[in-house]
Amino acid sequence: MRLSDAPLNKIVKVIGVEESNLQLKLSQYGLFKGDCLRVIRSAPLDGPLLIEVNGRTFALGRRVAKKVLVEEVSCESH
Repeated sequence: MRLSDAPLNKIVKVIGVEESNLQLKLSQYGLFKGDCLRVIRSAPLDGPLLIEVNGRTFALGRRVAKKVLVEEVSCESH
């Protein structure tokens, strides 16, 4: 599933990114393949997602979130 479709407050694991240049940008935020995260808030009208990863919180635009592939898992860190 795509990060943009992830349910609120469910733990998901990043399994891939559709564009290699996007992977570099996400790594600057501290988001890497294999990381567990959760969507805290979803802004209306295709607004950004507020996500928590590795103890940090940041907003991620929907266009970017649609290119991040995730799966629901149970992660020990959460």
